[in-house]
Amino acid sequence: MATSANDRIRRMSVAGVYPHYVAKAEKKGRTRAEVDQVIRWLTGYSQDQLEKLLADGTDFETFFAEAPAMNPNRFLITGVICGYRVEEIEDPFMREVRHLDKLVDELAKGKAMEKVLRAG
Repeated sequence: MATSANDRIRRMSVAGVYPHYVAKAEKKGRTRAEVDQVIRWLTGYSQDQLEKLLADGTDFETFFAEAPAMNPNRFLITGVICGYRVEEIEDPFMREVRHLDKLVDELAKGKAMEKVLRAG
């Protein structure tokens, strides 16, 4: 069941939201490189691919649909983001968006990168 808000997010440019991800992280002493690392971990994009997608104004729907290798460990991402429990979101697209939101949130909250990336 797609709502107009979900449809709006699907059409939204990743490049339009990306500066907010970076600003949120930098405000808490993290770096753009760390935000990029989190995005690459989640999606499997290379740095060059990520930069091209941002430059091209790729929308979120395409961004996730064409991701080379969604990380199988992304299902270890749990908790609440934007008032929703990530693991209970039924719409697969919205769950991916919230996975990304949650990763950036954890980064900004000072979690160790190993924990953010669900390593070991």
